[in-house]
Amino acid sequence: MMTQSDLDLKETALKEDLKFYFMNPCEKYRARRQIPWKLALQILKILMVTTQLVFFGLSNQLVVSFKEENIVAFKHLFLKGYSGADEDDYSCSIYTQQDAYDSIFYVINQYRHLKNISLGTLGYEHEESGLKICKQQYKRSTMLPSNDTLNIDVSTETECILLKPKELTGKKAELKLNSSFFNLEFYRLIQVEISFKLKGIALQTIHARELPDCYAFQNTITFNNRAHSGKIKIYFDSDTDIQECKDWHIFNSVLQRNTQYILIFDGFVILSCLASLILCTRSIVLAWRLQKRFVSFFLEKYKRRVCYADRLEFLNGWYVLVIISDVMTIIGSILKMEIKAKNLTSYDVCSILLGTSTLFVWVGVIRYLGYFQTYNVLILTMQASLPKVLRFCCCAGMIYLGYTFCGWIVLGPYHEKFEDLNTVAECLFSLVNGDDMFATFAEIQQKSSLVWMFSRLYLYSFISLFIYMILSLFIALITDSYDTIKKYQQSGFPATDLHEFLKDHSSAGYRKDRTSFPFICCCRRQQSDDNLILIN
Repeated sequence: MMTQSDLDLKETALKEDLKFYFMNPCEKYRARRQIPWKLALQILKILMVTTQLVFFGLSNQLVVSFKEENIVAFKHLFLKGYSGADEDDYSCSIYTQQDAYDSIFYVINQYRHLKNISLGTLGYEHEESGLKICKQQYKRSTMLPSNDTLNIDVSTETECILLKPKELTGKKAELKLNSSFFNLEFYRLIQVEISFKLKGIALQTIHARELPDCYAFQNTITFNNRAHSGKIKIYFDSDTDIQECKDWHIFNSVLQRNTQYILIFDGFVILSCLASLILCTRSIVLAWRLQKRFVSFFLEKYKRRVCYADRLEFLNGWYVLVIISDVMTIIGSILKMEIKAKNLTSYDVCSILLGTSTLFVWVGVIRYLGYFQTYNVLILTMQASLPKVLRFCCCAGMIYLGYTFCGWIVLGPYHEKFEDLNTVAECLFSLVNGDDMFATFAEIQQKSSLVWMFSRLYLYSFISLFIYMILSLFIALITDSYDTIKKYQQSGFPATDLHEFLKDHSSAGYRKDRTSFPFICCCRRQQSDDNLILIN
């Protein structure tokens, strides 16, 4: 059995370790001269990660602009009568059989003379590839609308033809273009799909002192006649694939040197994140060991277990956030280095990793602001209101889903913002925020007076319910949590077992030496604030 003196010594040592663990970096330096390496490293990492993201964003911006400008150029090159702006979710539309034939042969003719008419660095994929045209139609169909007669086999058949670049320049081209394949029976035609692949090289990256990329554009033009409404919608779709240039020679050493400098900088970013990852993981492990010491001692002395809330005080969520950020930054930096060296082209994956990690890094700054009482209100309010807000959102979400399904099924045929569930949800969310209210009311078609009256009742009830009641209650929940936190800051937070355990322990031994830290730790809190700071 442990004697009372040994137990007292153990308790004193444990209280000192607990006090030291829950100190901020400045207090730890004053107490034991422990330099806040994690704080300095986080500040350095913020600067480096943000700089890295800016460089990658500028490079990615060139990629995005090259893709978008090429898609616009393709639409002007291959779509006859393209106005420069899409009509809806499709590019343009035609209404006569002659327009359909003219549009199809216009694509073929433009593809044939691509090298002579294109302003960009475009070329065919290879000589064996070409223009693939497929038509899908019903097997048999007989229609007499005047007699309300219909005889149709709903099974479909698909025919395809391949027009190679060499064939389009020879005498065989006229034979293929005059074949029976191009005799379209519009009453049973479902769609005509024209697909072709083009290659291009982005030279604008050279002006930004970067190595150029090679692109492959898989273009598809679809003449959609599924509705058989007298209107054929023309869709243009382009899938862009960034590829490594197989053989390139650039006679300027500036580009290679610039690439090497950026790769070295990315290497330093990886090293700083790796050091931060090791330090934060070490802190979590030490906190877990300290928690085990406290739980076992509390059970031994007071014969009862520590509550779950006190155990969570040892789990520093900011360290977990930093670890996740570091892992994402390391993976994203490796991908960025491979992209910079033209070994990979995963721009989207790299953007998600670097963007999310930078978000977490900047959010992590709040942890250090939270050491000061005036900046800690946001964190405490979010922490206190989150459970109530989540429960409230679950209840409000049920009403929101009900309005979404109701608006889709009733107003869908009469309003473009209610055509599908995703659009309805976005439209209602905009109404909650006060956007496009008049346009939503005005664009409803008045073909059915019953539906028009229902739309007014539907919109007025939704706006009144969500803006005046649900949104106000949502704000009230957060305001109530804020008032509670302000009251606790004035009268003191509710004491837990961990607070009571540390309350009697004096930290005077840590405050004898008041030598200021040469950097950020020169700013000191007032003694009156010590009892107001939450433990973690």
